Amino acid sequence: MTDEIGSRMPTNLPQSAEAVLRWYLQAGVDEAVLDQPVDRYRRPAVEIGAVAAARHPSAPQAPAPHPASASPDSPARSGPPAATVQIAPPAPVALLPVPLLPVAPGGEAAVADAYALARRASSLEELRAALAGFDGCPLSRTATNLVFGDGDPRARVVLIGEAPGAEEDRRGLPFVGPSGRLLDRMLASIGLDRGRVFISNTLFWRPPGNRTPTSSEIAVCMPFVTRMLELIDPNLLVALGGPAATALLGRAESVGRLRGRWFEFRSDGLSKPIPATAIFHPAYLLRTPAQKRSAWRDLIAIKTRIASS
Repeated sequence: MTDEIGSRMPTNLPQSAEAVLRWYLQAGVDEAVLDQPVDRYRRPAVEIGAVAAARHPSAPQAPAPHPASASPDSPARSGPPAATVQIAPPAPVALLPVPLLPVAPGGEAAVADAYALARRASSLEELRAALAGFDGCPLSRTATNLVFGDGDPRARVVLIGEAPGAEEDRRGLPFVGPSGRLLDRMLASIGLDRGRVFISNTLFWRPPGNRTPTSSEIAVCMPFVTRMLELIDPNLLVALGGPAATALLGRAESVGRLRGRWFEFRSDGLSKPIPATAIFHPAYLLRTPAQKRSAWRDLIAIKTRIASS
């Protein structure tokens, strides 16, 4: 039997480790995501409960279920007792309007610390200082600079991207490389500039080699992103690219499906939900110029929404 790329799949198991690894490489598996395997069938129930408790430490916890006492009328059961899964109680109003991001084992404490630290900040300056002293995200130890944000702290429009790049890491400012220059032109086309908006990312430190951020890294930074939005309290939120849209809007759809639609970003610290939408990331537009026409339509829709808010 062969796979889609035509390589011979191992059928006469057991194979040697070298043969299996060689087949994996031929199939395109060339990188390990984690050092240890993860049982993803158990992750949702376990992690949702752990992170929900971290986000709402005062929320009442459901007692652990007790095995039912045997009654004389109950038929006898043979074999070991059935395994039980403890489902976490629903949290109150969540700080984030998104499904809980998967957190690596042992990362729940860092997420809880991030929420506690972010909630104590009463200004963007305090939030930046809290981030500078936060060591719960390993990226802070490999990046050159903290990339917090840029623009008007009272902006009506906030734009959130994915993560800083090499130029952003060197200068400590978001969107200052080639994609940032395109973003400046996009804003200028609808009468905006960096002095009238606020720009940031879902991550505040550059991942090494510009690799894709892990869900744990995003989860530990999101409390600060949420608090940033609470402190600015804008009239409009724009997610730049798919990863930012997933983190902020809680939608697993591609930007191509999300663009042109409006959602709501909700948080405990906001007096009202923030209207939110997603557009193509400027870096994507640099690689795919044919989508600039669609991006222009999205910018016109944003301009119309600003005028009516």
